[in-house]
Amino acid sequence: MTSPPPGTGGEIESLAQLDARLSSGQGLAECYLQSLDLTAHGAALLATDVTRAVFLGCTFAPGVEAALEAAGALVFPTLPDLPFNPYRSGLYTPQELYAGLDKGHRYTFDARVYRWWRHVGRHRSLTSELAMTLHDHAITEALDDVGLDGAVGVMGGHQLLRGSADYTGAAHLGRALAATGRTVITGGGPGAMEAVNLGAALRGPVSALEAALALLAERPRFADDVASWVGAGMAVRDRWELSGHSYGIPTWLYGHEPPNVFSAGIAKLFSNAIREDVLLRHASGGLVCLPGAAGTVQEVFQAVTPRFYAAPGEPLPPLVLVGVEYWTRTRPAWPLLTALADGRPMAGAIHLVDGVAGVPALLG
Repeated sequence: MTSPPPGTGGEIESLAQLDARLSSGQGLAECYLQSLDLTAHGAALLATDVTRAVFLGCTFAPGVEAALEAAGALVFPTLPDLPFNPYRSGLYTPQELYAGLDKGHRYTFDARVYRWWRHVGRHRSLTSELAMTLHDHAITEALDDVGLDGAVGVMGGHQLLRGSADYTGAAHLGRALAATGRTVITGGGPGAMEAVNLGAALRGPVSALEAALALLAERPRFADDVASWVGAGMAVRDRWELSGHSYGIPTWLYGHEPPNVFSAGIAKLFSNAIREDVLLRHASGGLVCLPGAAGTVQEVFQAVTPRFYAAPGEPLPPLVLVGVEYWTRTRPAWPLLTALADGRPMAGAIHLVDGVAGVPALLG
């Protein structure tokens, strides 16, 4: 939900909260209410103080909306012709994004929104821009509500295949990070991101993780058939407990990359710029970069910027690159990082390791 300014009446995100508030006699002055069906609450709303209350995408009985505005409320209407709710009050679930999968991937909520985005990308309008902005703000607010203090971000390539040694290593990295009590966040996509989310989410013996990896390996590539790739992930969700603190932050900019299903919540955004900022801002416990292509390289150097300009004595979360050969020869980011770090506080915050085993210790 959109956060109210300090000193206002607070947020109301459910009908139960609304009923409790009305029963207490406090009124709704300066409250924020979002995406609620208020058709049965018309009389109660009109009988209470709604001065400077804000209603975002709520549904009302006939005549109530105008009466609320006359009483001093601000009503943001439901925007037309959208396949998504721009006023939503929580993160997405895998089941929500993939609703309709039984008919084929193109019929899922996620795929329908991606098609809308591709059309809007060529025919932008004030309504669509406003809708995407409101949506992304609501999602970032919902992610803030999760409480990600000290979370560790893990970045890596989306093309990493299920069943490969590197995929298995990434899953065990996620498991090791979760075992230290850390919340793990990734870009929420397939490949390395999926493996890390899985490892962090799947609690239980290591044999359970190995069995899950074997099941997933039967559908190694999302590009072959997204529906069966997602289906294998859902089968893992149905069979094992996935209660670990693992979150994904994907974007419809890369809508051809399906989000993985192993997160406790999915903060899917339209703006990749906001998405990258959110990812790195919440990775206050450190950032781990597995091998990846342009997107991962972008994240490495976006993470370096605040570390480069940090003041002496300012705490710097560790930045760990995994893969000596990869980051010194294939994608030679490490020589540039060390050159930037020379003589600066960030020199002690960047690390290059050859495998995932020693990563948790470097994060403190």
